[in-house]
Amino acid sequence: MTPPSRTPPAVPAFAPAPDPLTPVRDITHGHFQAGDQVVVIKGVVGGELWGDAVRVVTPSWHTPTDEDGWRLRDPTGGAQTFTTAHPRYLVHLKLRCPDCLIYLRAMEDYLLPKYAGRDALIDCGWYTTTALNQLVHIADARGGR
Repeated sequence: MTPPSRTPPAVPAFAPAPDPLTPVRDITHGHFQAGDQVVVIKGVVGGELWGDAVRVVTPSWHTPTDEDGWRLRDPTGGAQTFTTAHPRYLVHLKLRCPDCLIYLRAMEDYLLPKYAGRDALIDCGWYTTTALNQLVHIADARGGR
């Protein structure tokens, strides 16, 4: 997997697809540490996984799941420079740990065949950001949070 880019093609193709992997991913809060570079896999572009690369900053409560999460910093800034995410959404970008590699391989096996031959950015539509800058997976979204 090449490092995800923060500058995808100008017009992403929205392709809602179920995500059977992330909602059941069993990854603990302690798996990540402040300073880790991570990526949130959001889809496919040019036959490779695509996502947002961010840096883990500090522990933070993830309100949509009522569980420990991490405050993340987007190095490119923007309207949502800081967000909070659940650990199961995160994958180490530079550290090659077995848990993240297994998850990446499963995501590749699941997503890449679905979008083979398509060069457009495919955003699977799994994530949204709440008004409180909480990154939330559609499987974790609850009304009013």
